Amino acid sequence: MNQYVTGAIIKELREKSKLTQLQLAEKLGVSDKTVSKWETGKGYPDITLLEPIAEVFSVSVTELISGNTIRNTNVSANMRRSKFYVCPVCGNVIHSMGEADIHCHGISVVPLEAEPSNEHHPIFIERVEDEYYVRIDHSMTKEHYISFIAAVSLDDLQLIRLYPEGNAEARFRIRGVKRILFYCNRDGLFYMDVVKGMTEERCLIW
Repeated sequence: MNQYVTGAIIKELREKSKLTQLQLAEKLGVSDKTVSKWETGKGYPDITLLEPIAEVFSVSVTELISGNTIRNTNVSANMRRSKFYVCPVCGNVIHSMGEADIHCHGISVVPLEAEPSNEHHPIFIERVEDEYYVRIDHSMTKEHYISFIAAVSLDDLQLIRLYPEGNAEARFRIRGVKRILFYCNRDGLFYMDVVKGMTEERCLIW
């Protein structure tokens, strides 16, 4: 473990909870001097106390260690609020429905911010019967490629993983798809909203 809960985090959470050092100590079965040592950086809580500390402050152990409080404001599922994470070391793709503290290969991975597709990343979408055929006009070399394409509706996510030297294309069930997203390993995440009422004969290029 290359991270551990710090005294500053314990103090911040304790003050937010309006607890004194003595009150926290009593809840954990330790002395107030012990809590004081944690908060001044003169000691660390034993690993067996991490879960009890997290329970006192109503956070997860992961939140306690990272120092980031995770607030899930997406209680009503809406896939359009999805967040995507890509590990810069292994390329692992991670999806979440709300706030999350994501680590891969010991690295804290931040959510990608999607930007509209542009002339350097043109996307071609065509409706074929009950599917959308999506193609990205992009190189697919080992150094520069599209890692995945995803189709998002209000209650569903379809994601196709792509690999170098393959084709930057995918097919998705229509089923209320509102947005297409794709990830370039060099330039990041891009999106295009699907035009309502697209017909089988109509193709869209951006």
